Amino acid sequence: MRIGILYSRIRRDEKLLLEELRDRGHEIEKIDVRKQRFGLESTTANVADLDIVVDRCLSTSRSLYATKFLDSYGVPVVNSPETGDVCADKAKNSLALAEADVPTPATEVAFTKEAAMEAIESFGYPCVLKPVVGSWGRLMAKIDTRSAAEAILEHKETLGHYEHKVFYVQEFVDKPGRDVRVVAVDGEPIAAMTRSSDHWLTNAAKGGTTEEFDLDDRALELVEKASEAVGGGMLGVDLMEVGGEGSGEYTVHEVNHTVEFKALTEASEVDVPARVVDWLETKAEAFAADADGEGDSDADEVVA
Repeated sequence: MRIGILYSRIRRDEKLLLEELRDRGHEIEKIDVRKQRFGLESTTANVADLDIVVDRCLSTSRSLYATKFLDSYGVPVVNSPETGDVCADKAKNSLALAEADVPTPATEVAFTKEAAMEAIESFGYPCVLKPVVGSWGRLMAKIDTRSAAEAILEHKETLGHYEHKVFYVQEFVDKPGRDVRVVAVDGEPIAAMTRSSDHWLTNAAKGGTTEEFDLDDRALELVEKASEAVGGGMLGVDLMEVGGEGSGEYTVHEVNHTVEFKALTEASEVDVPARVVDWLETKAEAFAADADGEGDSDADEVVA
């Protein structure tokens, strides 16, 4: 197969993926979005005859626009721009989860610091203020007092970018010093791990320690529902154990669309890159079948 890798920087995750693809004899087209142009009808990127393109862009804006253009050319791309659009925005993410009846932390969005303060006061202290777009736990604040809230809101209001004028306020979830990260493909988990820390932020990027985690039936159900809620694809589903460690009670606080998996590879006995490539091969075959009209003919037979 000819598989494209859409990227802006090759990290450890992409190196693992490239190594697995090469070991299987796939032809790889590396597409550095920083060097390409995307027009209304074509692109300077060499995407002709690619069986599938995998979005691994580090930048959210580059990811969303590049996948949208590739999709408009009819180039098979994962994750889809629709999935990316939902997952890249925390407010859209929360709405999608709630609409699918997936338990998720209570959330309010406000557009002025006065309304945001009212939301914070309604939640009580502590509560959490997050940027609507962001990753790795950056610019997230656990607010413990009114004076802290006032200072943080004023700072955000003066930052300039319109996204900082969207105040995303969320209840503080008292988790047992860890959360659960699941890497899943179209709702099927590949592997899962806990991320633990004495800090309230447990992200691996913030120094959280990782350990393999066995998903129970409830967690499996929520991963599938959360994946479907945002449109499917290769995703990182983040859960918190609201009833305490081992309680089997969870809330899903986020679904990530350009998920990193290097930490999971180290924590788990599962060969994560191999499982990802298994899925990519299956997706490429499905895209090819649809392009050849096999999917339509099967549907006609069912209707008949």
